[in-house]
Order: sequence, then structure tokens, then C-alpha cells
Amino acid sequence: MTTDLHGPLSAYAARLHATAGDRHHVASPLGAWLLLAVGATAATDPDPATAELARALGVDLPSAAEVARTLLDAPHPLVGSATALWHLPGQGDGGPAGWRAALPSTTEVGVLPDQAGLDAWAREHTLGLIETFPLRVRPDVVLALASALATRVSWATPFDVADARALGVGSPWAHQLRRALRSPNQGHRCAIVSTARAGDVIVHAAPAQTTEGAGLVVVSVAAAPQVPPADVLAVAYDLSAGVADGTQPAGSRSLFDLPLGVTPLWTINEERVRTRARDGREERHHAVLPCWSARSEHDLAAPTLGFAAASETLAKALTLAVESFEARQTAMARFGRYGFEAAAVTGMVGVVSLPPEGVARTAELRFGNPYAVVAVATDTRGDGGTGPWHGVPVFSAWITEPEELPEADSADR
Repeated sequence: MTTDLHGPLSAYAARLHATAGDRHHVASPLGAWLLLAVGATAATDPDPATAELARALGVDLPSAAEVARTLLDAPHPLVGSATALWHLPGQGDGGPAGWRAALPSTTEVGVLPDQAGLDAWAREHTLGLIETFPLRVRPDVVLALASALATRVSWATPFDVADARALGVGSPWAHQLRRALRSPNQGHRCAIVSTARAGDVIVHAAPAQTTEGAGLVVVSVAAAPQVPPADVLAVAYDLSAGVADGTQPAGSRSLFDLPLGVTPLWTINEERVRTRARDGREERHHAVLPCWSARSEHDLAAPTLGFAAASETLAKALTLAVESFEARQTAMARFGRYGFEAAAVTGMVGVVSLPPEGVARTAELRFGNPYAVVAVATDTRGDGGTGPWHGVPVFSAWITEPEELPEADSADR
């Protein structure tokens, strides 16, 4: 699964992060990708929209849908996940029902909630880290698709505390901060890695405490200041697969192949020590990082991100005359001495044109005088027909003595 998804997700991440540029931000490319993959289950016949959706996902649509089902129906113990598909009552009920059965079994399907309901869904599925849904429900919204991812973990080994000046004389943060984080002597992984795309980079990996045999590793990668952010992010994605497996990153450099002294990314010193290293040359790494947090909003309307195609594909499956779409993601993360937390909610809505203005009459029917009541049975057992009880009046009454609402029923339940 990791091998199958890693390449397409890395390519998708490059396009998503490119929309944010070099500003401080956090995102969940996986959250957006999963939303598209859930939408891919609606694809029936090949058309330009499904072809565009496959290009955005980086895999054929059946494979994308299978990946989504595998991930969502076997949730990770440390990464909460949820998806949902909602539509207006009476709209979106048409079309073949087969694709609904292909949705992940955990995907919530139902009537489009109001704004309070969407906000509550976002809070529930992000450990309360995201308070509001990224899109607003308006009268012209008939369809909504959503995904949520969230994690809150403690490091297996917490960071030590360092003076922020250890970030380096060339770092502006060294003067803005008082304290930073230093990796402990054991438990974290560090390396200097030579890459074709970003040159020499420094890598730090902090593993979380494992649960039920599952873990989470947060990988930090820095390159020389002149390297474009897109290249550093791409290298971080490339390196993350190997780090997750606990292997030494390909291209890791020996400290004995590097000159002593100070560079913008590291300082290398040498001292005489007692060591059991086979060749008498022991390598030690430490990393100094700042605490950080970020909260970002991302507009996902760019054609390369696939949501226009997903909207068209879903509208066709639900036989909805969707005219346009909106797609956004809200994401947050916090990296500290003792742990890491992050969450993202991705939403897409389908929009129709509002009908022209006219006149509506509303009748309020008042049962304020004696009236009749008949209780009729329904019976649809069998092969689509009706059973012997169908339409049979079971109880009937004539009401002349109304009663006060019981106090116990006066409050909402």
C-alpha cells in the first residue's frame, strides 16, 4: 500500500503545496487525495471528467477507489480518519445505486447537514482541533463531500531543551527565540543526505509512541537557503518512505567524508573518545529544531488538483445539475517538546443556480376542534409487492378531549 500510494501522493503534494508558495503553511495532501479517491467510486463510463480525475490522482480510478477503501476501512490507530457524502433531500437520490456500495464502508452518506452540523462533524473528527467546516452551506449548495484526518501523539522520547542560539549564528530565529528543542541522545534519527534535487540536506526523524503495533514518525528536512521550497518538500516526501521503514536514507553521508567546521546547515567537530566502533571512528548526530505551529486555509480550485473533475463525476452519478463547485481545506499542526498534533478537513460542495423568484404560499393547519385519527399499517414484505397488512386501518379515534404536553416532553431530547 505504501509503495502504491507514495508516488502519486508525492506528485499531488507538489501541486497542492505549490498553490501556497513559500508562505508558512500546513496542508494534508492525503486528505485532499482521499476526497478525490472517494469521489472516484462514482465513475461509471469513461469521459473527459473521469480522465482528468485520474490524472489528478496519478492512478486509474478503480485503483484510487480501492486505496481509499483500504485506508478508511482499516483506520490507523494513531490517525483518525473520516469521509462523508451529503446531498439535499430529494436531490441526488437518482442514478445507479451500485457506486454507493463501492464507497468505503465507513463513509457517511446522508442528508446535507446545516452549517452547525458540518461544524460539529469537523470538530468530532479532528479531536476538536478544527472548529469549523472549511465551506459554508448556502441555499444553492446541493452536494457536499468531506474528509477529515487528525492525530495527537506523544514522542517515544521527548526532546531536550537547548538555547535558541544553537540554531546557528546565521539563523534569524536564533535571535527571535530563547529556547529550542534538541534531539535526545537516543530514540531520534538524524542524517546528512546527498540528494540530486536539493543538494546536501539535513534530516531529523522523531518517532511517536506506538499503539497496537502502529506508529507515526515526523520527518524534518532542511536544505541550503537558496533551494526552492518545492524541491525541499519533494525531497522530504522521497525520504519519508525509507524513514518510515527505519532504514538509513539513501545518500547518507559519512561525517568523516565532510570537512570539520561550520556551514549554514551543520557544525562538525572532532574529539578523542573511547569507542567500540569497528574502525575506531564513531559518528554521532544531534538536531536542534524550533517548536512550531501553523494553521492554514487552502483554496483547492486549481484545475490540477482535480476537484472540478470530481464535482462533475459526482454530479453525473447523482443525476444533479451541478453548475459549479467550491473546494477548500483547513489544516493545522503543532510540533513541540513532548509531541505532535495535526488535523485537516477537506470539503467540496456542488452548487446549482437558484430558481427565479416567485410567490409561495404556506398553510399552517390547525387541529383546534374535534378531529378523527386513523392508524394504518404498511406492509412491503416480499419481492417488491405489498403484504396482507398493507393499507389496513389498525386503530382509529375521534379526538374531543385534548391534553396538556407532559412536562417531561417539553425539553428537546
